[in-house]
Amino acid sequence: MKKKAKALSLALVSVMMLSLAACSGKAPEKTETTAGTTAAQSSEKASETATTAAKTADGKQYKIGVLQLVQHTALDASNKGFIKALDDAGLNYTVDQQNASGDQPTCQTIASKLVNDGDDLILAIATPAAQALAGATSEIPVLVTAVTDPAASDLVKSNEVPGGNISGTSDLTPVKEQISLLKKILPDAKTVGVLYCTAESNSEIQAKMAKEAIEAEGMTTVDYTVSSSNEIQTVVTSMVGKVDAIYAPTDNTIAAGMTTVAMIANENKIPTICGEDGMVKAGGLATYGIDYYELGYLTGKQAVKILTEGADVSKMPIEYLPLEKCKLSVNEETAKTLGIDVSSLK
Repeated sequence: MKKKAKALSLALVSVMMLSLAACSGKAPEKTETTAGTTAAQSSEKASETATTAAKTADGKQYKIGVLQLVQHTALDASNKGFIKALDDAGLNYTVDQQNASGDQPTCQTIASKLVNDGDDLILAIATPAAQALAGATSEIPVLVTAVTDPAASDLVKSNEVPGGNISGTSDLTPVKEQISLLKKILPDAKTVGVLYCTAESNSEIQAKMAKEAIEAEGMTTVDYTVSSSNEIQTVVTSMVGKVDAIYAPTDNTIAAGMTTVAMIANENKIPTICGEDGMVKAGGLATYGIDYYELGYLTGKQAVKILTEGADVSKMPIEYLPLEKCKLSVNEETAKTLGIDVSSLK
């Protein structure tokens, strides 16, 4: 029995030694090395994140005011893009969102409020909103977006060197390309009605560009203008039987009333080529236009530079989205209503 017990003890000792040898083998070494590498990578990544945060978030809470002319798809998208850029930069801020519902006197009232609140920076969405803020302050940095030509609208000395407290981004659309799209879809069109609001200087600029492009394509133009949204139904109705197509630029009044324009135009088989995607979604036929969310995001990046890097707004040029950022948008339901084949556009 003693010999058997001794043999059993020796066997147990051998098994324990083999287990210890296995535990001190390569597998644990690999695990330890991997863990060390992962920890180092995590530390490095955390360091990079901390450095980025230090660059973008200085601990100060900023007060930002937003004055939007009216609620419609394009301007809403610009607003959302602007806020996303601030969030992506890690900015610590509060925002006062104000909408003038398309009323110029209300724009002026809101502009005065935002200035009196002592905001660190104010965003103006659309030309009338920007003009109201230009008259309310010459000190607080103001960024504009969804403005076709800030210089032509007397908001800055020049689009290259603004020279004051205002800069931002332009929503100048590829008008020439939009008219080429009209001609491609409607090769037999002879008369184009250009529909816009005379109260918006940005629309007058685009209307002029459109008329030049329409005439260059061998068609004739007729202006159909409104001074407020109340006139849209009457004016569009007056176009029936007189035009082969309608061109509506990125006009805020027309965009806000686009469902009315589309209702009358589509019922009377008049195709509408629009200045931006939101107008197409509201019933227009097609456009080749800019992405307003991207435009707002670009403006937000300017805001971050001004607030956290001390960028001089007076020397910050007006920025534009490149042509490759433009996109084709077609309302297939409208095309079907009009009996137009748009398959070749895809």
